[in-house]
Amino acid sequence: MADNSSSDGVPSDSLEAAKNASNTEKLSDQVMQNPQVLAALQERLDNVSHTPSSYIETLPKAVKRRINALKQLQVKCAHIEAKFYEEVHDLERKYAALYQPLFDKRREFITGDVEPTDAESEWHSDNEEEDKLAGDVKNKVVIAEKAAAAAGEPSPRGIPEFWFTIFRNVDMLSELVQEYDEPILKHLQDIKVKFSDPGQPMSFVLEFHFEPNDYFTNSVLTKTYKMKSEPDKADPFSFEGPEIVDCDGCTVDWKKGKNVTVKTIKKKQKHKGRGTVRTITKQVPNDSFFNFFSPLKASGDGESLFEEGEEGEEEDLEGDEEGEDEEDAESNPKV
Repeated sequence: MADNSSSDGVPSDSLEAAKNASNTEKLSDQVMQNPQVLAALQERLDNVSHTPSSYIETLPKAVKRRINALKQLQVKCAHIEAKFYEEVHDLERKYAALYQPLFDKRREFITGDVEPTDAESEWHSDNEEEDKLAGDVKNKVVIAEKAAAAAGEPSPRGIPEFWFTIFRNVDMLSELVQEYDEPILKHLQDIKVKFSDPGQPMSFVLEFHFEPNDYFTNSVLTKTYKMKSEPDKADPFSFEGPEIVDCDGCTVDWKKGKNVTVKTIKKKQKHKGRGTVRTITKQVPNDSFFNFFSPLKASGDGESLFEEGEEGEEEDLEGDEEGEDEEDAESNPKV
């Protein structure tokens, strides 16, 4: 007969099982901490994910027939979803027209073309301390305005540098703005979004409105985004809603010496045959927010076409000369 003796009322075989489980758990932890084991598991998972049809091929013919029927249903669902997004675009257009009068008034307040009435400028907070602080600030502003008027100092129009302040405080935008872009963006007065007309291909245009300035002659800079909201015939299951398939900027008419999207450099080049050295001056692309308006069209893959043009230009410049160029001087446009 087997010995089922126990310690403190616990059967010995239970203690042994618990001990084995603990050892197994420790071994599993050690294995999963081994980089080589993890790499092998990842490779196995990658191979499985890259061959989804291999599993389907093992299924009975009747089951595969039903799966094909499911695929047809999924494609039909994708087309219905595409119609849904088209109607969303129509709704965006409809409500953009309702927003526009408010946005127009916002621009008038920002630029100082219109002064808000007392009723329009009244704002009540749920926080008593904020109300008190707002009242104190308002009183100080009134006193400051009276003092400025008495001293003959001009009162600022509208809300100075409103859009520039937004650019500076929104991370996604501030990352694009260089120091030499800032004086230009202080002249930005409004940003508008215009949607494509009914019956036209899905698209929208961003309009950046500027007051007259010393940097370019354009009053409006635009960027047009063309979109597609239909499943790809070659891969209908990848449809995830509208996607930008093309974009088109505009030409910025820079005033002389004010183009911040390029910089001038001087380089020394040595002729590989004669050994003579010459200094050349050329303009190269410069990081700037205003590259956003590059007129070159995107191919839909999000890659910059400007870089390809730059490489071709560099090859033309080199010609038959030896590539021993040394940057001699560099300058940005004066702002």
